[in-house]
Order: sequence, then C-alpha cells, then structure tokens
Amino acid sequence: MLLSSSFASPLQLHLTPNVGASAPRPALMGRISAMKQLTGRVVTTKANKTVGVEVVRLAPHPKYHRRERIKKKYQAHDPENQFKVGDVVELVASRPISKTKHFLAVPVPPRDTRRKAQLLPPLQSDEEEAAAPLSAQ
Repeated sequence: MLLSSSFASPLQLHLTPNVGASAPRPALMGRISAMKQLTGRVVTTKANKTVGVEVVRLAPHPKYHRRERIKKKYQAHDPENQFKVGDVVELVASRPISKTKHFLAVPVPPRDTRRKAQLLPPLQSDEEEAAAPLSAQ
C-alpha cells in the first residue's frame, strides 16, 4: 500500500533518472556549506594540551523575543599549551581528538583600539604641538 502511493520520498526522487534533461548531471553532487566559526574566551587550562573555551552568542527568547546571552563551553586542543585564562581564541573544526575535543584553538590577533585614530587625519592643533618641541631645540 505504501509503495503504490502517489507520494514519493525524497530519496526516490533523487535516485530516479532525469528524463528529458538537456545536460547530464554529475554523478556526485556535494553539498556546499560554510564551516562554523566559533570565537570565545579561554576559561580553563588545567588539562594538558586542552583548553576550555566559553563561546557566547545571542539568541531570541522563545516567549519574550528579547535577545539573551547563551553560553556554551567547548574543549579545544592546544598542542603547545600556549593559551592562558582570558585569552580570546578562535575554534577551528577538526577531526575528533578525544571524546570531547573536536576543535583546535587558534590565536586571534588583539583588537587595535587606536585604529580609529590611525584612520583619521591628525588635527591642526596636534600638528602645531608636535612641531613646537622641535623648534624649541
């Protein structure tokens, strides 16, 4: 009864030959997906070659629709034991290293807080103050 139904499963639709198509399809069509990028803060370094990283994300509350912080802790591989508590790291997906470790910890360069000052042209008063000590010598 189930096989004689007019509804077909997606698997059957995918496997049926494409009749009347102008160009043949490739045999293996892979799915294109972006790798998940996680960035978090190191919260523990007690285990050898392992760091605990807390990743914070914002998600809407199901009832009140206000965004709330959701924290999740991941174990990541740190082969040189280079990270300390408080460091910001990026987690890169890798093969399973142990039961709970599926990520590699990669350092993130520190954020430059002076970048805005570097992008803007200097003020005229700043140029005059910088030139004044040079002329006094």
